Amino acid sequence: QVQLVESGGGLVPAGGSLRLSCAASGRTFSNYAMGWFRQAPGKEREFVAVITWRSSTYYADSVKGRFAMSRDNAKNTVYLQMNNLKPEDTAVYYCAAPRNTEQVPSQYDYWGQGTQVTVSS
Repeated sequence: QVQLVESGGGLVPAGGSLRLSCAASGRTFSNYAMGWFRQAPGKEREFVAVITWRSSTYYADSVKGRFAMSRDNAKNTVYLQMNNLKPEDTAVYYCAAPRNTEQVPSQYDYWGQGTQVTVSS
């Protein structure tokens, strides 16, 4: 069973930076894509970023140019570097993993518990 644990959330002022981490256990994930999602209160969970097994990255329009995703396969860890944070980035951030090894997942099967990011005005 794959387990994902996010960390690195916190309270930051607008314009600040934060780096989230997601540590995976239960499998070696060098051949798997990994994604970041977020959910604000009262809103649907939304896609933030994905990194493929080739380390190609794709981002939601709302975070392009501000967020950067990376991975360290030796540590089974992915990161989300968030710069120039805005109040609208406030949400619980989740990492996610698919069951299969497709480059860009069509479905995510494993989810972390989430880490809170709050950006003040």
